[in-house]
Amino acid sequence: MSATSEIELSSVHARAPHRPEEPVTPAATVEDDAKSLRKSLDNIEAAETERTQSVDIPPTAVPASTPAMRRKARIQFATLCWSLFLAGWNDGTTGPLLPRIQTVYHVNFAVVSLIFVCNCVGFLSGAAANVWLTDRFGFGKVMVLGSLAQVIAYTIEAPAPPFPVFVIAYAINGFGLALQDAGANGFVASLKENAATKMSVLHAVYGVGAFCSPLVATEFAQLHQWSFHFLTSLAVALANTIALIVVFRFKDQDTALAEIGQTVTHQQDAAQENDGDKYRQMFRLKSLHLMAIFILIYVGVEVTLGGWIVTYVKDLRGGGPSAGYISSGFFGGLTLGRVGLLWVNQKVGERRAIFLYAIIAIGLELVVWFVPSLIGGAVAVSFVGLLLGPIYPIVMNHAGRVLPPRLLTGSIGWIAGFGQTGSAFLPFLTGALAQKAGIKSLQPLLVSMMSFMVFLWALVPNSPRRIE
Repeated sequence: MSATSEIELSSVHARAPHRPEEPVTPAATVEDDAKSLRKSLDNIEAAETERTQSVDIPPTAVPASTPAMRRKARIQFATLCWSLFLAGWNDGTTGPLLPRIQTVYHVNFAVVSLIFVCNCVGFLSGAAANVWLTDRFGFGKVMVLGSLAQVIAYTIEAPAPPFPVFVIAYAINGFGLALQDAGANGFVASLKENAATKMSVLHAVYGVGAFCSPLVATEFAQLHQWSFHFLTSLAVALANTIALIVVFRFKDQDTALAEIGQTVTHQQDAAQENDGDKYRQMFRLKSLHLMAIFILIYVGVEVTLGGWIVTYVKDLRGGGPSAGYISSGFFGGLTLGRVGLLWVNQKVGERRAIFLYAIIAIGLELVVWFVPSLIGGAVAVSFVGLLLGPIYPIVMNHAGRVLPPRLLTGSIGWIAGFGQTGSAFLPFLTGALAQKAGIKSLQPLLVSMMSFMVFLWALVPNSPRRIE
């Protein structure tokens, strides 16, 4: 054997043996590599999770992926629509009953308008308390609280109590309506699927309620037990309370949304928890105030026209007991406009559509003012309702675009609640003016308020909302 071979053999034998405590086999090496790979993947996954959580991601919606979720979403939306049906029913009731209330209680225009003053106090109280109540007790409990307030109000009104008690019931009713209106609008505005269409449908159902109630109230206004109309309202309110309890079960809004597959990120929750003074943040928003005042004027015009037009037609156009149906025509147009004009909103653009609708409505109101025709006025009033109908849901959709996301629900609640005070303020102003100048003052007031709406809408920002 050569020297070179001996060296090679010795080196091989020197490398081959291993210490018993450190055996090395191919299987062990593969297992160690697998463990190392799994550990690396775990570290990468953890790092990715931490990186994702550190990014400020806006709220995302998970589409309802199961039939049960889709069914639950439809039931929730239908329940909120019923609440708005009751709101419309309430607003459409006053007009046909107003002349009978004046006769029964022997009060003039100014005194009977205290109904609207007390209603205004109730709405303002509900709008101001809504954010605090919702943060403290949650969406579901506040909605039920609002519905119970209406049950109490209708129970008081049904036996036709003394006039001071009767108008206090309107304050209780206004408080309940403000809470529910704010909650329903905020909930639908938070939806991520077809929110614009659903908002229009929601307020179309309001119009259905306002269309139906004058049909019933006009009949009761001619009966001896006229106040029994409020028993009908009480039945609707009780059904509303039961539906809210059964469907939402006193849950907060995030939990209710999670049940239909729409989740809120932890980042948004944390942002909400760090909001030390939500009221202060909201009230710094110029666009919030402009839209709230706009909705106040809009709702005031809507309720004033639907409420006082019956008295106007009876006194100045020779209308008979059936004049109450003109109020139904107005609210019927309102309902049709909120659904039937959706394609116009999309074609023209929602912002321009409001200018278009308001200007044409002003022209039709001038027809009611200057053309002394009962039938012509009734038709014009119906078309005014058609044009005014889409405005409210358009403003709510616009709020979702220009207001900060984490303040959206509270802000829309404030706009809806504060705006509803217009349903008390402008009708009261109409009554006060009618006491001095007669009911003929109704049309000049409506035309001036519609013109003011156009001015306010021109001031509302059109910029996208800030992601904060």
